[in-house]
Amino acid sequence: MTELSRQIADAAADAVETSRAVGGGELDYTEDSLAHVEGVLEQLAAARDELNETQLSTIAQEFGCYILEVGRRAFGGRYCWFDHRGQPVLVVGEPNFRVAMITWDKVRARLTGDKADNIPFFYAGFAEHARRAESGDDALYV
Repeated sequence: MTELSRQIADAAADAVETSRAVGGGELDYTEDSLAHVEGVLEQLAAARDELNETQLSTIAQEFGCYILEVGRRAFGGRYCWFDHRGQPVLVVGEPNFRVAMITWDKVRARLTGDKADNIPFFYAGFAEHARRAESGDDALYV
């Protein structure tokens, strides 16, 4: 396990604990659990005025890493650091195709109360493409 993989797994485990603490349900690293993530983020978005910038960033990173771990456990792949956005990216399907996702920005947008940044919908798009990808596909879900 690389250091980046370990950090992502640790942050995802922190999201599981945060979900328990706010009564958001048990997170089990499955696609179905992302509905619970959506609920937790909705609760936290409602209280965002009570959170400082550091807390918002930590929450975005923890739950973003949880979503990445859901994807890695479902499809395998590897983590890379995406310098341009300053966050990790999960890349699946190599060498035949590449379907990737970054999540911190998506979670951060959801925390601002934007319901258009629905986490289960976002992940479903990534997962569907990963399942049906053809040789040569190259997509990044942001």
